[in-house]
Amino acid sequence: MSKILVTGGCGMIGSNLVKRLVAEGHDVTVIDNLWRGKLEYLDGPDGKPVIDTASRFHCIDLSKESPEVDAIVSANEYVIHLADIVAGIDYVFGNQGDLFRQNNLINTNLFHSVRKAGKERIKGLIYVGTACSYPLTRQNSLDVVPLREDELFPALPESAYGWSKLVGQLEIGYIEKETGIPCCTLQFHNVYGSPCDFGARSQVIPALIRKAINYPEEEFNVWGSGKQGRAFIHVDDVVSALMLALEKGWGHGWIQVGPSVCISIAEIAETVVRISGKDITPFYDTSKPEGDKARSADYSKAREILGWEPKVSLEDGLRQQYEWIRQRLGK
Repeated sequence: MSKILVTGGCGMIGSNLVKRLVAEGHDVTVIDNLWRGKLEYLDGPDGKPVIDTASRFHCIDLSKESPEVDAIVSANEYVIHLADIVAGIDYVFGNQGDLFRQNNLINTNLFHSVRKAGKERIKGLIYVGTACSYPLTRQNSLDVVPLREDELFPALPESAYGWSKLVGQLEIGYIEKETGIPCCTLQFHNVYGSPCDFGARSQVIPALIRKAINYPEEEFNVWGSGKQGRAFIHVDDVVSALMLALEKGWGHGWIQVGPSVCISIAEIAETVVRISGKDITPFYDTSKPEGDKARSADYSKAREILGWEPKVSLEDGLRQQYEWIRQRLGK
């Protein structure tokens, strides 16, 4: 059993990871400010939290330095840093300055606490980066060539979000060199699944599912041309990668986690419509932003080092998420 701190532990990825860690016998502590995550996401099948929320959950804004965070970090052996500010494309591009500032503060404050704890206490630090940090020049064509880890530099992310996460990758590298604490950065592609935010700040898949469930009361409009694509990966596959990283991800630099297949937003929309069983004709709103044109992952490093492969099919993953959102909308 290890003592593990998960920041952002009440979000989609974090809550699933916490449940997996607890199931495998670890002592887990969570920090989350509940900006997008919810405490109820930590509930197990019996409706009760899988951790003692009175002693193991801390509602803290990591963008502010805090002696409390120093104490929490020092009380654990491993730190898995998931916490950041991110939402749908409209929010990301409409709040770039604040998002950049908040994410850099969240990262550097948490890393400073880890640095102060030192390798005498901390056995490992995992940071979660993003495919959004790759250069725009490698994501502005529909002719997709899977991204490789060695293509991060020269850096040219499209968004402030991508820049902020890239700065975090640089800082964790300095921590590893300066302190000797084993570190690992996993770069996630577009993660989907449940539990999730499906409201105004939601990302593309939960937003489309919500629109399909609410149709015809809510229009089924798709932002952009629909030709833009991403390497979508189910949260269960992401959690598996994190568990493998805890075991054998140390000292290998940056590792991409995502499929080699690029799925267009049009294909996502069509699949969601099919799952809904409704007669819906998607409307593609080209006046709305669509972000990078397309990307996918060369995940050979994850396969070779972690033994990781994506396993959840897109159809199965979307059906599971559709049902989860449907139940919460009471439809």
